[in-house]
Amino acid sequence: MDAKASRQSSRGEASVACVPDAFSFSEAQSPRARFVLMVSAIVVGIAGGAVLHSEMSTSNALTGLFIVLALAGGFLSTWSPCGYSSLSLLRPSGHYSLGSVVRWAPTFFTHAVGYAIGAVVLGGMLGMVSWLLFSSLPFSYMVAGMAVLALGYGAHQMGFMKMPYPQRRAQVPHDARFRFRSSVIGLLYGYALGMNYLTYVQTPILYIVTGVALFCGDVKTAIIIIGIFNIGRCLPVAVNFLPIKNVTVQAWLARWQERAVEVDGFLLLSVATASLVLLAL
Repeated sequence: MDAKASRQSSRGEASVACVPDAFSFSEAQSPRARFVLMVSAIVVGIAGGAVLHSEMSTSNALTGLFIVLALAGGFLSTWSPCGYSSLSLLRPSGHYSLGSVVRWAPTFFTHAVGYAIGAVVLGGMLGMVSWLLFSSLPFSYMVAGMAVLALGYGAHQMGFMKMPYPQRRAQVPHDARFRFRSSVIGLLYGYALGMNYLTYVQTPILYIVTGVALFCGDVKTAIIIIGIFNIGRCLPVAVNFLPIKNVTVQAWLARWQERAVEVDGFLLLSVATASLVLLAL
């Protein structure tokens, strides 16, 4: 009996061992390649700042740069643990069909509403502090300070500087999907992610967005600032409207994990440099 059980156990272990591993892991580039990328970002920022200065007013150029940075930062936050989770958990149930997508649409809608509520709450709190303490802060001082901070975090993302990264290392509660209907889960996840500091977010662009909201001097503007970032966070979930398997989405995210960090750093460095050029000209 023991010998038979042992043979069965061995066969079971062999069958488990034969399951193929088909993971494509993202690898960071060499320090030399990252240094070249960092210098390229600064050069692009200098050239871009000069071009923008000749084409539009400084305030409009800075506003446009920030909107691009905030939207891109929200999208890049998809490469956080909670980004992987929300794409995986907030999906149409059953086989893909027009009916399953229609039934899932309210979940996406409530998810977006949750992000909007998070923007109002977080942006409102930052805006109130800003209105009380920083309403008289010169605009150029705020831009210069945030640009210098962005340069530091850009170098951090490229691996050439260590910057503080205070985050609450938590994710959305996975067990919620067993206790609530899909649309309620979408709302709860949207709010938790839309608050931005209740879960771990793997992009320091969040700090720049938070800083601009904190020093803008106006409640409405602060809410809009967080809202722009949250739009970038929410939109990737719309991929679940398409007939794409969850494993395909997760594999694509994993494959581009390190590239996302480098894009993050490139954006921070180029936008920060362009902003400083606009202030200097």
